[in-house]
Amino acid sequence: MAERLVKIAQLKTPEGLRARLAELGCDLPVDERILTAGEGSPLAASLVIGGFRIGNRWCIHPMEGWDANTDGSPSAHTLRRWRHFGESGAKLIWGGEAAAVRPDGRANPNQTVATPENRAGLAALLQELRAAHQARYANCDNLLVGLQLTHSGRFSKPTSAGPAPRIAYHHPILDGKFGIDPADDSVIWTDSELERLIESFVAAARLARDVGFQFVDVKACHGYLLHELLSAFIRPGPFGGDFAGRTRVLRTIIERVRDECPGLLVAVRLSVFDTVPYEHGPDAGRPVDHRHLLPYRFGFGLNADEPLQIDLHESIDLLHELKKLGVVAVNLSCGSPYYTPHVQRPAAFPPSDGYAPPEDPLVGVWRQIDAARRCKAAVPDLPMVGTGYSYLQDFLPHVAQAVLRQGWIDAVGIGRMVLAYPHLPDDVLRQGRLDRKRVCRTFSDCTTAPRNGLVSGCFPLDPYYKALPEARLLREFKS
Repeated sequence: MAERLVKIAQLKTPEGLRARLAELGCDLPVDERILTAGEGSPLAASLVIGGFRIGNRWCIHPMEGWDANTDGSPSAHTLRRWRHFGESGAKLIWGGEAAAVRPDGRANPNQTVATPENRAGLAALLQELRAAHQARYANCDNLLVGLQLTHSGRFSKPTSAGPAPRIAYHHPILDGKFGIDPADDSVIWTDSELERLIESFVAAARLARDVGFQFVDVKACHGYLLHELLSAFIRPGPFGGDFAGRTRVLRTIIERVRDECPGLLVAVRLSVFDTVPYEHGPDAGRPVDHRHLLPYRFGFGLNADEPLQIDLHESIDLLHELKKLGVVAVNLSCGSPYYTPHVQRPAAFPPSDGYAPPEDPLVGVWRQIDAARRCKAAVPDLPMVGTGYSYLQDFLPHVAQAVLRQGWIDAVGIGRMVLAYPHLPDDVLRQGRLDRKRVCRTFSDCTTAPRNGLVSGCFPLDPYYKALPEARLLREFKS
């Protein structure tokens, strides 16, 4: 960054935040104070998704767990996280966990799986969450809980033996960045393999329904396989090339699940825009040289001639398609934590394998919220959940209220924020204030830890994680 970063904790008041946003040229509404449910907070309003009325506009994002057992079943750490989801007060639990539809689709050896062998584990997670919600709020009548289904594709690492990538196509930047031989075509999914993978998604959805989940999220974000397929311009055959080909796997999974799993709602988490991968390291934080690749045909939701610029035309076309297919809601995200963390997860403190933010993180927050606003305006009758609010920290509810009131989005999601402060939604709605000692400061330890093979949690703020032996190892990694 050319100028010294003004950290959000220095801004002190909503007026200070508004002034800083104005300096940055970011048009983002900020309410003056946090309202309670009794005062008519927009966050307390109900929302109908697929015919089901949820009790408020708080959503818990799905997270890729690094704390399951190696067979994909939940550990005590996993159950604790889901218990906190239930206690949070949020009425929309978006997938809870990124569950791999096949063991080879895990992004780490301790990720949950949605396979028959883990039926009891998935049931235990759901039971833990619902029991915690019932105990704290007396009933679960307006609580909607789903399971996110995924295959990690390029970022698969299912065992401790190391990465085992399966890719949609050879990417001229990401192959080298993540150690994939550009001459090795054996790592590319064949058409017949993708057809079998579709079957795995449908089987996982059926399992989720039978266990008791009310919806499944078909994950198409963050550089994982279904997201990568959306940018497979150079892939030949039925699953690449034009818009119909690049969206065919996603659309087919949704159609099959809708047809074969009656009673199960289908949602999608979607990266609506991407950008060129960035250089990593302490002196980096700049886009990889891509001039020789123009027009850039290796990203979704970007301008091929100016790939650092967003172009939402295809993203909006896809949202219209998802609505026609019966998708009940979409969770809007962007980019990837692997190659553009400052875009996908704005923070002042980068993860260990990242880079110093090349812009004020507030710009990244605004970019995501504004893109979601544009998508919502284009497809107003499709419920949408917004992402990218964590860096707002103490001001998160001030902005969340404002964007909901103005109709920019239908619900506000939190992910890493709930690891540090699981009762944030409840505190906002009941008390109209936050416990500042529990607010996530985006130190990125919840990312740095798993990048180094440790469990993911909030080591700075959660006493549970502070007491683990991994806390010492994390400090050593960071030093």
